[in-house]
Amino acid sequence: MERTRLAISIGDPNGIGPEVILGALADVRILRYVEPLIVGSPAVLEAHAARLKVRAPRLKAVKSAREAVAEGECAVLQVGSNQAPAVSFGKITKASGKLAMEAVEAAADIVRKGHTDALVTAPISKEAISLAGYEYAGHTEFLAKRLGSRSVVMMLVAESLRVGLVTVHVPVREISGTVTKKAVTKHIRAMGASLSRDYGIAKPKIAVLGLNPHAGDGGVIGVEEQEVIAPAIEQCCRESHLAFGPFSADGFFGAGTYKQYDAVLAMYHDQGLIPFKTLAFGRGVNHTAGLAIVRTSPDHGTAFDIAGHGIASPASMRSAIYLARDIVRRRRLSESGR
Repeated sequence: MERTRLAISIGDPNGIGPEVILGALADVRILRYVEPLIVGSPAVLEAHAARLKVRAPRLKAVKSAREAVAEGECAVLQVGSNQAPAVSFGKITKASGKLAMEAVEAAADIVRKGHTDALVTAPISKEAISLAGYEYAGHTEFLAKRLGSRSVVMMLVAESLRVGLVTVHVPVREISGTVTKKAVTKHIRAMGASLSRDYGIAKPKIAVLGLNPHAGDGGVIGVEEQEVIAPAIEQCCRESHLAFGPFSADGFFGAGTYKQYDAVLAMYHDQGLIPFKTLAFGRGVNHTAGLAIVRTSPDHGTAFDIAGHGIASPASMRSAIYLARDIVRRRRLSESGR
């Protein structure tokens, strides 16, 4: 069986990213299906392996993305300076943010050039990358800008549960002004396209949540549902998208209504991610739908509080690797007409 080539960015070296990468790739079953290229620093990975005494895969430093390694080995490509920053478990530093983002930049370019099939990103610290001079709220915004992708959706996935977001890393006081008819329409379209192309769902049903409590209660608690969200849904329905709503977010998840749809579009970060992580934390995957390349990531952050303790679960990283492979294979089958 042909293996899928994955570029895996190392994440913040002081967080749990390197640990969950090592933990996931230590599962020999994964190496039957994927050929990983870890982008970051061999020294950082070795420091984590030594500190945590984890069963690590065999690592081999390579000088280019195309350099071959022996069966059972994992290639590691050094980025930036050959003098990697010393690992300071749990610390937020400029040096760690710089290495994390240099790894994302290099890994994204490797995928864009066709040297690997997809990108899997380990968690970064928004504070650390800001210290390093990167003015981005996270991976999603950075990758969309670097790859020139205009219609992307941050979508959290766990089996049949898929939750997308209209606004992502936006302060709460700015959310209402960011939820426009154009934004909602664009996200419904992008989600529908991804569900068809990446998940093989011919006619995906998308549930759209309201912005206000009780979806505005007929305009008593807010008018965004009537003036923005409902018109966006109607526009997409005229374009043959199966979009429904707007639904009241609390009752929608509490009653299990989400099970009747292929995906849910939430208006803002916590509205979608709190129920998602309550239902699927530790096994969910962050998939950037609509990006020019396939990109997935674990559904958790750097977890500085447990970094270096050897207790971080690699389950979500493992799921991110498998989902990236699944999407790549599904796209290839679709393009071949099979």
